[in-house]
Amino acid sequence: AIMSNDVKNHPEDSFENMISFSKLHNFSFPYIIDDSQEIAKEYGAVCTPDFFGFNNKLKLQYRGRIDSGVMNRNDNNIKRELFYAMETISRTGIGPSKQYNSFGCSIKWKNDE
Repeated sequence: AIMSNDVKNHPEDSFENMISFSKLHNFSFPYIIDDSQEIAKEYGAVCTPDFFGFNNKLKLQYRGRIDSGVMNRNDNNIKRELFYAMETISRTGIGPSKQYNSFGCSIKWKNDE
């Protein structure tokens, strides 16, 4: 996971808070900071979270949301879209044909000075 928000103007996204957040949610994967925001720009990320799933040839196969419950968490039929996309990619090398845009807060971009 990569966090690209401007931490100077949004201290709630500081590296220290990232550590706390990852511990609180038991992240079992690397969680790094993109202080320059170059990674977000290269990927064309627009919001947090914005998920990108690659196959074993490092070809983008999934770009979308984590699940179908982004608008309605009370729905008992939430589909784990990211999970199933990555499962499909690991099996076939190809992402699902139906993908939904990521949904979240916009990236807090640094102001050019």
